Amino acid sequence: MADRILTLTLNPTVDIAAYAEAVRPVRKIRTRDETFDPGGGGVNVSRVLRELGGETLAIILAGGVSGRFLEELLDEGGVPRRSVPIAGRTRISHTVHDLSAGQEYRFVPEGPEIRESECAAAFAAMEEEAGGWLVASGSLPRGVASDFYARAARAAAQRGRRFVLDTSGAALKAALGHGLALIKPSRGEFEALIGRPLPSPEEQRQAALALAREGAAELVAVTLGHEGALLAGREGTLRLPALDVPVQGAVGAGDSFLAAMVLALSRGEPPHEAFAWGMAAGAAAVMSAGTAHPRRSDVEALRQRIGEVPPLSEGG
Repeated sequence: MADRILTLTLNPTVDIAAYAEAVRPVRKIRTRDETFDPGGGGVNVSRVLRELGGETLAIILAGGVSGRFLEELLDEGGVPRRSVPIAGRTRISHTVHDLSAGQEYRFVPEGPEIRESECAAAFAAMEEEAGGWLVASGSLPRGVASDFYARAARAAAQRGRRFVLDTSGAALKAALGHGLALIKPSRGEFEALIGRPLPSPEEQRQAALALAREGAAELVAVTLGHEGALLAGREGTLRLPALDVPVQGAVGAGDSFLAAMVLALSRGEPPHEAFAWGMAAGAAAVMSAGTAHPRRSDVEALRQRIGEVPPLSEGG
């Protein structure tokens, strides 16, 4: 079980995606080609890990009929799970692609409020399951203290487990410096964490490098959308441009990036190689509609396209 990668999703969702000819106010919007996916950060990571050949277990909070639907979707997809029951109903998110404008609209509810006993049960489940890596991803639902991920990181460190965090705001800030192997903020989340805009690549590089060298996390991966991504560690930094691929949807691209990067790290790949695999998986994800649907063959082909990647360096 040491090779197994656990994921923790405290605020999962059923993701519905559909197409509409046009999104306009007041009028009834007819949609078509609906897809239903199990979603939420850690859930997406587990789904992609399984697609890429990794061993995983998704730990989720699930409640109500929507929670049962989430479990059904995971089971249909062959994703191993451990559900922690909650009294509230699992949220349902909706993404609509406006074909006339070429825009994507995402509607994401805040989700249920979690009781203290349910939060404790989730923590216990995380502790009871075996796995060498633990990826905690997604927002904290209402009722969960902002230091939850910090406590989870400390508990993981005590067991010699590698802890990866993909969240934002107070929850991310509270966890810094508590033994994090990797954090993966988006550009907006990164700027909010630093507390100021970072318009230039050099400002982004310096800020990420400072975080890594201060011990906030061993590795800091900042996804920059169409500008690519930035990786920082104590040894230096590395920036890679975004791959030019046809875009069908962006939901779950960051989770796909994270899944591939963690899988490579868990297999002993150096950070720069793991970063390249993350870039390939993120690009593969946007090539497919729905939530986090990169195909393994696409990921492998895109990784070949990236070619040789240099290690982290002072001028990276």
